[in-house]
Amino acid sequence: MSEATTPLAVLPTPPQTRIFTISNQKGGVGKTSTAVNLAAALAEAGMNVLVIDNDPQGNASTALGVEHGVEIPSVYDVLINDKPLHEVVVASPEMAKLWCAPANIDLAGAEIELVSQVARETRLKNALEDYAAWRQDQGMERLDYVFIDCPPSLGLLTVNAFVAAEEILIPIQCEYYALEGLSQLLKNIQLIQKHLNSSLHISTILLTMYDGRTNLASQVAQEVRSHFPQQTLQTLIPRSVRISEAPSYQQTVITYDSASTGARAYREAAAEIAHRAE
Repeated sequence: MSEATTPLAVLPTPPQTRIFTISNQKGGVGKTSTAVNLAAALAEAGMNVLVIDNDPQGNASTALGVEHGVEIPSVYDVLINDKPLHEVVVASPEMAKLWCAPANIDLAGAEIELVSQVARETRLKNALEDYAAWRQDQGMERLDYVFIDCPPSLGLLTVNAFVAAEEILIPIQCEYYALEGLSQLLKNIQLIQKHLNSSLHISTILLTMYDGRTNLASQVAQEVRSHFPQQTLQTLIPRSVRISEAPSYQQTVITYDSASTGARAYREAAAEIAHRAE
């Protein structure tokens, strides 16, 4: 583990809270790594950042060093039991100005339980709005960024995330079949835009697991850029052992190995996103 640090340059604070849903129904593309590492990089640069772990596996909670056993209040309690989000959110030991709403395995049942709930698609959105008001009442600084980490599915948990956010960040791995299934995701986004959240849009595409030694990786990157020229970040996240190792130490790569290529890449991606503030 490296002690060296390479802090971000001063980044512009967004004019209002930017809420990102990180989504791709294809598994193993780096959704959780992207959520926690961008969050840590922005918090390191002085932003107030909240990660909402909306995946029953709770991997984002683990990477942020936050307890998420079944006895711990979680996003499940917010969605199903109307528990206020401020009673669930905890500070991450990873970084100052970084908070996490943890998930646990109870969330796996939420897909079914949400079906019979009143306002089932807007429960996370309402909880976030109430949390923003609570922070203001407490005299706390407003959040600059919220990242919602989603399961690899397009069920009601992901729908809640889409309704709560304005921006979608799609991680796409630089491997064969990278764009497979993306058309279904785009159709679902269009349905959400039409019926539930007209301001939702894909603002950011992040290319992950890039291996510059292969022709395939550069071909995939080129293909993604041709489909999404405005949304695709210039920064490429490399295939990195350090990024994979960090969560097993309950850390992000930003603190686990601050000088690694993975940490540097996520800092660069965070800076790109900050400079694109809408």
